[in-house]
Amino acid sequence: MFAEQDRGQTREVFFRAWRAHREEQPLEGVEKLIVQVVLRHPEYHALLEHPEPARERDYFPESGQTNPFLHLGMHIAIEEQLSIDQPRGIRGYYQKILMRLPDEHAAQHHMMECLGEMLWQASRQATAPQESVYLDCLQRLLGSPSKV
Repeated sequence: MFAEQDRGQTREVFFRAWRAHREEQPLEGVEKLIVQVVLRHPEYHALLEHPEPARERDYFPESGQTNPFLHLGMHIAIEEQLSIDQPRGIRGYYQKILMRLPDEHAAQHHMMECLGEMLWQASRQATAPQESVYLDCLQRLLGSPSKV
């Protein structure tokens, strides 16, 4: 979705979409999906309403910080994957996860673990993300009742 944009441009799309929503302006393209995802994350509303501190901020997972833009972006990626069933079979995994969890949001959070693993491995190995890594992780997740 945001592959060709730099960090600042990507964040600006989030700020613009949330501002348009708050001002009851029409949403365009991906802005509708962004707002839908942000509405499920009230913990990020203030950040998006006051963008200056977050515009250039770095978030360090090793310090226990969650990057809100990465988190929201992963939700958006999963929504897009589910809408077109890409990688092939992702909807089936999602439906199986949903049978074990209370809601769609919780199911996506579990899927994010696998999406993150795929992206981390690709970054570490300097390769393109491998769908097989993602799908294998989802399969392992479903095979372990204690995880889902």
